[in-house]
Amino acid sequence: MKHSILVVGDIIVDEFVWGSVARISPEAPVPVVDVDHIDRRLGGSTNVVRNLHALGVNVDMFGVVGDDEPGRWLLQNLQELKAGADGVVIKKNERPTAIKTRVVAHSQQVVRFDREWRGALQPGTQAKLRQRILEALPQAEAIILSDYGKGVLTPDFLSELMPELHGKIVAIDPKPQHADAYKGASLITPNLFEAAAMSGLEAVNTDARAEAMAKALHQRLELGLVLITRAEQGMTLFDGDRIHHIPTAARDVFDVTGAGDTVIAVFTACLARGDNPLAAAQYANRAAGVVIGKVGTATASWEEIENHSR
Repeated sequence: MKHSILVVGDIIVDEFVWGSVARISPEAPVPVVDVDHIDRRLGGSTNVVRNLHALGVNVDMFGVVGDDEPGRWLLQNLQELKAGADGVVIKKNERPTAIKTRVVAHSQQVVRFDREWRGALQPGTQAKLRQRILEALPQAEAIILSDYGKGVLTPDFLSELMPELHGKIVAIDPKPQHADAYKGASLITPNLFEAAAMSGLEAVNTDARAEAMAKALHQRLELGLVLITRAEQGMTLFDGDRIHHIPTAARDVFDVTGAGDTVIAVFTACLARGDNPLAAAQYANRAAGVVIGKVGTATASWEEIENHSR
């Protein structure tokens, strides 16, 4: 599968501190984690890149990192994946590379702390990033906008970019505060709480409520497809004509970190290769079942997805 997909969004380094807990601190009622090891993974929108790479998709990343050690680590790892990194803008003084550190003990997340700058990009940086996207766009079949709300996909930036994407599959992993900027996208993949915030409906996890949310978002944002992820209740797909409720494919749940990245990567990749929306959503649902059975941000290969359905 060698389709070309562009990923645009907030770049984050995921750092994991792995250890065990055997006692409570005498200084405060908190667990003491005996650290075993620390590792890093591509996070945020670069986790979407990891997931596409696991599917054999040609992928290019567009975003911003700081001129710092985490940024250099991230670029090196993108290159090792053979993912295009020419679209990543390196800014020396504007912002540091975002890092999310999760402390995990006995396969359970104990605490997370974030080091990041959430302000909007400077106009010159926005213009440079937009130009790099437009230069790569003719060779792409789809573009994924991975919005983590860290200042890259602002409404101003999207208002300039979205009209340029006509004729491509435009997939959005949304942040509710930017909802109106997503108008006209091919597809959107909110979780239940994001869908509730964007539709103005209460976040009740029933088929009827998910259907109402999906139809409201479809109409409000003039979307092609709405795929709502609903945790243990699976997913709900609205294709503009019919509603499909897809039961969860999860067997064991260890960590939901990054599952939304897997969903949008697999859903978009399937549409790019010509699958119908329901089949694409079913593949994405099974892929989510694979990754939440792993600890930390993870990916699913086609083989794992196929085997998970058996």
